Amino acid sequence: MRLHEYQSKRIFAEYGVPIPQGDVARSLEEVRQIATRLGKPVVIKAQVLVGGRGKAGGILLARDPAEAEAMAERILGMDIKGLTVSKVLVDEAADIAQEIYLGVVIDRAACRPVMMASSEGGVDIEEVARLTPERIVKVAVDPFLGLREYQARDLAFGIGLDRAYLRDFVRIAQGLYAAFLGSDATLAEINPLVVTAEGELLALDGKMIIDDNALFRHPDLAELRDLAEEDPYEQEARLFGLSYVRLDGEIGCMVNGAGLAMATMDLTKLYGGAPANFLDIGGGAKAEKVAAALRIILSDKNVKAVLFNIFGGITRCDEVARGILAALEEVKPQVPMVARLVGTNEEEGRALLAGAKLFTAETLAEAAQKAVALAQGRM
Repeated sequence: MRLHEYQSKRIFAEYGVPIPQGDVARSLEEVRQIATRLGKPVVIKAQVLVGGRGKAGGILLARDPAEAEAMAERILGMDIKGLTVSKVLVDEAADIAQEIYLGVVIDRAACRPVMMASSEGGVDIEEVARLTPERIVKVAVDPFLGLREYQARDLAFGIGLDRAYLRDFVRIAQGLYAAFLGSDATLAEINPLVVTAEGELLALDGKMIIDDNALFRHPDLAELRDLAEEDPYEQEARLFGLSYVRLDGEIGCMVNGAGLAMATMDLTKLYGGAPANFLDIGGGAKAEKVAAALRIILSDKNVKAVLFNIFGGITRCDEVARGILAALEEVKPQVPMVARLVGTNEEEGRALLAGAKLFTAETLAEAAQKAVALAQGRM
């Protein structure tokens, strides 16, 4: 679950990370009120769950409340990468002397969190990693010990930070790590963390991604989810307990089991196609769940063929087949489909699908090749 900038920075502040004064506004009147209350130049920042706001014109500086209202009028309602701006953050403007990147992410290879810092703040850290990786300093954090003070100092020294800011930097780094840990986040970053002309460190921007699997422990964070900015089909998948991620390929995949789903996607790629989605219906899926999954797959206009790959262990193949038939009656698909059913009640499942004009396959390789051929109009 991704959080907006203003939500992330409020969490950071709870852990002692200094942030600018400001508030979120959903109307021009609210923008004027906040700017008047702050009584100084402000920055109007579009709040959308996508990067590149500045380049799109979604971050503007205003010197007084009247100008703040005028800038907000330009931003509210703006389309940024397909998302409509419905709210803005009105923050006090900072006199920036230096920009730093500071972030924490899960390193799955190292099996622990890694904190990164760079003197190249204010730009995409991915670009820094690609062009000048030597400018990124990293420390792996022992999850039992947490971020130690000497590790934070190593980061500061590594990016050439002036010793005058060392104590504040250590405090902010430890606060960021505590926010990361306390929120069960997979990513927490400040970009930029700035040194102001007054010699203060301030988190001007913030980003957090929370692990969905941990939200049961954080009902307060779960309430922060902005459904208006999420893919509606991913929302529907969540309601049915489906693991679904939309991709940019042309072969819709319905599989039971995350590992099997990854293997299915790999084989469609191997044989010259591309998966349109990751979708795991899980074990024990009933007919209504399968029907919902197929509706979601077919909602993608890029899908030119659908591949069912079901291994009947806990999941019964006949239940999956009934779900497929129910979905076919409901959505009337116009694309060809390939079904591979193996395992519990596979004969019953195949018999149910026999009259539905689906292509069948006995092996995953055969199913993937047929799906690719159908998507490319070669069958």
